[in-house]
Amino acid sequence: MKLPPLKALPVFEAVARLNSFSLAADELAVSQSAVSHQIKQLEKYLGEPLFSRGGRSLSLTDQGRQYLDAVSSALLQIERASEQLVGHEEARIRLSVFSSFAVRWLVPRLPDLKRLHPQLDLALEMSSGNPVLSDRVADCFITVKPTSPAFSYELLYEERLFPVCSQDYWQKIRRELSLEEVSGDPASMSLTPAMVAEYPLLSTYSIYDRQGGDWEAWYREAGLDLPRSSRLLHSSHMLLSLEAARFHQGIALTNDYMLSTRKDSGDFVRLPCHSVMTGDIFYFAWKTSRRRERGIQLLRRWLVSEAINSGLRPEEVSQ
Repeated sequence: MKLPPLKALPVFEAVARLNSFSLAADELAVSQSAVSHQIKQLEKYLGEPLFSRGGRSLSLTDQGRQYLDAVSSALLQIERASEQLVGHEEARIRLSVFSSFAVRWLVPRLPDLKRLHPQLDLALEMSSGNPVLSDRVADCFITVKPTSPAFSYELLYEERLFPVCSQDYWQKIRRELSLEEVSGDPASMSLTPAMVAEYPLLSTYSIYDRQGGDWEAWYREAGLDLPRSSRLLHSSHMLLSLEAARFHQGIALTNDYMLSTRKDSGDFVRLPCHSVMTGDIFYFAWKTSRRRERGIQLLRRWLVSEAINSGLRPEEVSQ
């Protein structure tokens, strides 16, 4: 087995992560010249430059970035295997997750995870967009883009949007539109898209990456165009639109996980009209080479179980 200078690998990982020879030297408790020597030795062995050095700036070369992904993963696996062998039960896992999914669905469930698996030390890395699948970012991910062949994926949720408003606002709509239940059955009422357009529509930019894209898709699902007379109130994030709906500012489009856990879900009314699938499918993702790590598999099984129990995912899925 032909291996590179093994002492140089954690030095390379530290320099790349900290983007500094001096900071890496401090972390590793060695001199800066020792760090520089290890990097030069590794570059000589590989026959490739790993860093671009320009004045005081330091950056990875393309070869360095590619090598870092492989080295980081290998060092993490060695660390996990060593901890398991010496009897350290605690499994430290970094999960990168969308902010709305974390705040409205995941975080309220974490006490149950801790009770079931006290050895699992979970750290959340919040992402506003789809995360880059890399060990440098996190150990595992919740993503809507299962595109990396180096990763495995487990279905959690297929997103659909439906209109909601506050309890008080629903009473206002019923009163103004003279909506009455038949025999006390709320399902007997229905709102047409034309009725919905009479009220302010709270729109979330981030869902379709354009203003009004969510409501355009909702009307298109009914075979209609978004009425030109619509009053759109724009927010960057679904969390903001939902808060605006809570405070009686109009009708928002939201999804199942936003209302499936929090005690304040009862503040909202799901309006009696159609929903629309966004095309986004949420997956739990982990690097296939790390599939045997106990912490990742404990988290995977727990997430799938919670997704099924909360109605996000059917028990049987075809993948």
